[in-house]
Amino acid sequence: MVESYVDTATELTRQLIRCPSVSGEEAAVADTLKKAMESLGFDEVHQDKYGNIIGVIKGNRPGPCVLLDGHIDTVPVPDESAWSVPPFAAEIKEGRVYGRGASDMKGAVAAMTVAASSFLDATNRDFGGTICVAGVVHEECFEGVAAREISQRFKPDYVIIGEASELNLKIGQRGRAEIVVETFGVPAHSANPEKGVNAVHSMTRLITRMEEVEPESHPILGEGICVLTDIKSTPYPGASVVPSNCRVTYDRRLLVGEDRERVLAPFVETIDLLKQEDPDFEAKVYFASDEQPCYTGAAIEGTRFFPAWLYDEKEAFVTAVLSELQQAGLKPAVSHYAFCTNGSHYAGEADITTLGFGPSQENLAHTIDEYIEIEQLHKGVLGYQAILRALLKL
Repeated sequence: MVESYVDTATELTRQLIRCPSVSGEEAAVADTLKKAMESLGFDEVHQDKYGNIIGVIKGNRPGPCVLLDGHIDTVPVPDESAWSVPPFAAEIKEGRVYGRGASDMKGAVAAMTVAASSFLDATNRDFGGTICVAGVVHEECFEGVAAREISQRFKPDYVIIGEASELNLKIGQRGRAEIVVETFGVPAHSANPEKGVNAVHSMTRLITRMEEVEPESHPILGEGICVLTDIKSTPYPGASVVPSNCRVTYDRRLLVGEDRERVLAPFVETIDLLKQEDPDFEAKVYFASDEQPCYTGAAIEGTRFFPAWLYDEKEAFVTAVLSELQQAGLKPAVSHYAFCTNGSHYAGEADITTLGFGPSQENLAHTIDEYIEIEQLHKGVLGYQAILRALLKL
């Protein structure tokens, strides 16, 4: 029986990989997941306005709702010729399934789906509560935004984020914000630069000052690093023109307890100081926002501020899950994600008890020749079964 579940998880992973699904183009993979859930005995399968696919299995008595969350969108493949295997063929070589999204995170979505179905078979529905498995869209662009629709409808008591953790148990993560800073100048002919105000020069002064700011730190999550990731001047190209605008973006990794005002404060203070020093200095700072189309035709939009979250490893739900994973033969360490996940919404915004557990290695995400080991898939199924037992108190 166990072998059949492993085979099913492997085959479903391959089916999902064969459906290219960059953010906003997840229709084929969503349909494949929906059909798989229906064939595996889920009671209901929902599709919401964004295109998230949520399969539901109900126990025969009341109890908590456990949501297993995995995203079905991927980053693009810019150059297929750089891969040694076709990125959407889902080839199996040396015990690995290769393809875009194998680790991030179609393998985990398959393992969750099969684990929920096998849990239903093993219990014959004799459990209290509800199991939801969500295939979430647009996570690569908007961590947690599409998940808001899921939590609002299903109101989970517990969420398991399936991002790759190499089968370790994650009790938190740093969040993420995209901060935009603009400086403004006065255009002039470059033959007479003294008649203008160069926005790029203003920006270089601001950047230099920001490099001197000590980052926030947390004893577990580490530093709230702030990294400049792009810069653009206007007009561009700017032949013979003193630039009148300069725009930079910072990637800021967030720590627990940091709100929007606190994160922007060092930029606001630096801008104020530079204004005092130079009356021609003009700048503003704000969080990036975006709107993109979903495959359903709906628009998804959000401000790029995704909170951090963290639990104490001595919390009862953490120790219960850890114990059940160990009884299943796994040996998870307890740690936290270094990157951002949909947990930013569930735990950081909605205050829903959230943990992370997923097959495969974190460093395989977004890479050329991305893969997932079949053994990791197998253990992922066992792990999700164990987590369901712990949280549904069997």
